[in-house]
Amino acid sequence: MSVPGQADSAAISARLLRWYDAHARVLPWRQMPGTNRADPYRVWLSEVMLQQTTVAAVIPYFERFTGRWPTVTALAAADEGEVMAAWAGLGYYARVRNLVACARAVAARGGVFPDSEEGLRALPGLGAYTSAAVAAIAFGARAVVVDANVERVVARLFAIATPLPAGKAEIRAATDSLTPDLRAGDFAQGMMDLGATVCTTRAPACLVCPLAGDCAAHARGDETAYPVKARKAARPERRGRAFWIVRDGGTDRAGVWLVRRPARGMLGGMLALPDDGWSARSDGWSVGGEDRPPISGEWRFAGEVSHVFTHFALRLELAVYSGQDWASLAPDAEPGPGGQWWPLARLAEAGLPTLFAKAARLVWPK
Repeated sequence: MSVPGQADSAAISARLLRWYDAHARVLPWRQMPGTNRADPYRVWLSEVMLQQTTVAAVIPYFERFTGRWPTVTALAAADEGEVMAAWAGLGYYARVRNLVACARAVAARGGVFPDSEEGLRALPGLGAYTSAAVAAIAFGARAVVVDANVERVVARLFAIATPLPAGKAEIRAATDSLTPDLRAGDFAQGMMDLGATVCTTRAPACLVCPLAGDCAAHARGDETAYPVKARKAARPERRGRAFWIVRDGGTDRAGVWLVRRPARGMLGGMLALPDDGWSARSDGWSVGGEDRPPISGEWRFAGEVSHVFTHFALRLELAVYSGQDWASLAPDAEPGPGGQWWPLARLAEAGLPTLFAKAARLVWPK
C-alpha cells in the first residue's frame, strides 16, 4: 500500500465530496450535504441500528422509534421492555440494553451529547466506530469513520492485500490520510454511499465511480479481490427445542406462556418461548438427553425452524403442549416461574426475537 501525498489526498477527497453533493442518498436520519450539523440523537440511533443491518431494514424501525421516542430524553424515560419489543427483528439484542443505558446517561447530562470523539466514547455502548461517526456527522469534528462500505472502498482504492481482520489497521490509516479537516462528516457519508451504491461487493460500477482513476484495484482489473478476507471457520450447528403452551384457547383469556430471558446472554432481556437451554456452545438438554419439558403431559411436535446467529446456526424444534386443558385450572395457574401469560391476540406486540417468532408461526400464523 502506498499512501498518497497531501495534494493527492486532497484531490481524492474533493472528488468524493463533489460526487456526494450530487448523489447523496436521502435517509431519514441524515442532513443533506453542506447543511448544518445533524441531530446527534438521530445520528447515534441510526448508527446503532445500522450495525450488522441493512439500510432498507433499518428505515421503518428508525421511523417508528423516532415517532414514539422523538428525543433522547424520551427514550431514556421509556420502559426497557417496551424498547426491547420495538427492537424485535433487528437482532444483536445487546445493543438495546446499551441503547437505553446510553440514553439515560445522556439524559443525566441534560439531554446533551458530548461533542467530541473522546467524550462520546465514554458513553455506554459507544465503541470507536460509533463515536467517530457521531463526532464527524453530528458535530463536524475531524474523525476517521470506517464501516464495512468504507472498508471496501479504501481496500480497493489502495489495493490493500493484508487479509481482514489484520488489514483493518492499514485500511484505517489509509482512510485517515484521505479524511479532510472540513466536511469530515460529509466525507464519511459520501464514502459510505459510494460503497453502498457504486463500489459494491460483487459488481462494482467502476464506469461511474468518481475515484476509478485513483483506484489501484481498478488499474489491476481485480476490484472484487479486495478487501482480502481470511478463510472463515465452519459455523457450528446447534439444536434445541422450544415449548408452546396455550391456555383457554378460543376465549378472550387465550394466552401463550412467555418467559423473559436473562439480561445477559443470547437474546438477553427479550420475551421468548420457554426452551431447553440451547446456547452457542451446546445443544439443548432435550437433544439426546433427558426429556423434561416445562410441565408434564402430552406433547406433539409442530415442526422445526432454522436460524443463523453470528457464530453458529440453530435448528429449533417446537413442541406443543396437548395435555391438560388450562381452562380447567385456576385462573392464575402458571407452568413455571419467571414467565407470564401473554394474550394470543396481541402476540405480535410481544416483540419476540426473530427465532421465536419463526417458531410461533408454525402454530400461530396470525
